Amino acid sequence: MSLPSFEPLKPLYGDMHNHCGISYGHGSLEDALSNAEEQLDFVSITGHAHWPDMPEPSERIQYIIDFHEEGFARLKSVWESALETMRERNREGQFVIFPGFEVHSCESGDRNMLYKNLEGDLLYPENLEDLHAQLQELRNQGKDSIAQPHHVGYRKGTRGIDWDTFDPRFAPFVEMLSMHGCSETSENTRPFLHSMGPSDWESTVACGLEKGHIFGFSGGTDHHSGHPGSYGHGRTLLWSENGSREAIWKALYDRRLIALTGDRIELQFAVNGNPLGSVLPASKNREIEIDVRAGGPIDCVDVIKDGALWKRFSQTDVEPFADDSELIRTKLFLELGWGAKHRTAEWEVEFGIEEGRILGVEPRFRGLEVVSPSERDTEDGESFYRSRVVSSGDDAVFFETESSGNPTNSTPTTQGMCLEVEMPRHAKAYAVMNGVRAEHSLEDLLKGARSGSLDHTDAPSWRFHRAPLPHEWNWNFSFVDEGSEDDGFYYVRVRQLNDQWAWSSPVFLRK
Repeated sequence: MSLPSFEPLKPLYGDMHNHCGISYGHGSLEDALSNAEEQLDFVSITGHAHWPDMPEPSERIQYIIDFHEEGFARLKSVWESALETMRERNREGQFVIFPGFEVHSCESGDRNMLYKNLEGDLLYPENLEDLHAQLQELRNQGKDSIAQPHHVGYRKGTRGIDWDTFDPRFAPFVEMLSMHGCSETSENTRPFLHSMGPSDWESTVACGLEKGHIFGFSGGTDHHSGHPGSYGHGRTLLWSENGSREAIWKALYDRRLIALTGDRIELQFAVNGNPLGSVLPASKNREIEIDVRAGGPIDCVDVIKDGALWKRFSQTDVEPFADDSELIRTKLFLELGWGAKHRTAEWEVEFGIEEGRILGVEPRFRGLEVVSPSERDTEDGESFYRSRVVSSGDDAVFFETESSGNPTNSTPTTQGMCLEVEMPRHAKAYAVMNGVRAEHSLEDLLKGARSGSLDHTDAPSWRFHRAPLPHEWNWNFSFVDEGSEDDGFYYVRVRQLNDQWAWSSPVFLRK
């Protein structure tokens, strides 16, 4: 099912905030673009460029100042060659690249730039006001750009956003989450754990909406090891008319974005027939439509109205799928990894089905769990392009990847591949992993997950996740809110049983 307002649109996936070795970070630009092309339709590789109000030097933070200054100088030296590489790797309509760079600000919060076209200079503003003035001057010359506020939830004055300085002309959307954490509210499923500190209410997305600002929600990884779209760290779903640069840019300004943690959750949300991101005249009767095609079994769908949880739909609100149906449309998720800490395993995998057909292939590849360059050294010639789809067909996908043992009991570093399939209950799903074959009937996988290992103890292992029935991952609702004619907003939040999330950009109502 597709909502009428989404029928001319298609889902595209991207990451507009990530880093590699062109500034401070790890991995080459070429590796970063290769990783992005495995999973994304559009990308902006971000270089660290400038920090006008960097803290005064001290012994405690001197190493932080040093790697920033080294990174800024490196980006300046390679910027022109990086642009040329992006032009060479860009494939219009299929894999669209937007040049980007980041400017830090203790006072107003960090921004990462996206240039619309494959050109543009690094900017060195004195403050946010100066940045906006420079961006406006570029627009006057026909050179458009966006300055995305990111990891906004940090406390104001410590690189969290100052909502009083927010300007929607240059920021049509705000980063909801990244590997830094989730900025929705000051209590949520992904807290800020980085050394930069915890989140603060005055910098949250909820606070910005309460102040009346209009903006959409994006997800970005802020990954620092050359892996845009790294699974679980943040991605953006964009509802666009097509995959062209012009259509993507228009959809960004129209705020037709979904912030994702990882799984491709195709969330459609409309109010009075207008899709997410819209600004509508306030009306008493608001017809709300929601359609979700998730990446796994759904736990709940929340409707947030004017900053508060207003409705929650759970599994008890969904009509079960007919149990006697022989042909099932489902998601098959194969996860690889585990084993001893600090040890890696290389995988060569054939993953497929013996009957039926594959309708979609969704890589769930991760990069290294690294943020600060002080956490890790890069070896000479080290490749960060370690996961790739080799080939895919109607009944199988072949891929290669590298996993490592989970560093803690709460930090996954596994790799994965998800197939959307249509197949009979009695048919088998299989995987051949480094020559070891495992197979299970769909009937068995509908009951629960199945796992195995390449060896006996502390060995690299695999898991076929439980296959959901159609009613578990396809939900839709339609209802009317008979409210007041005051200003307000709605957005939708989805949680899967595997703790993957999606947040729709709001629909705003204004008198």
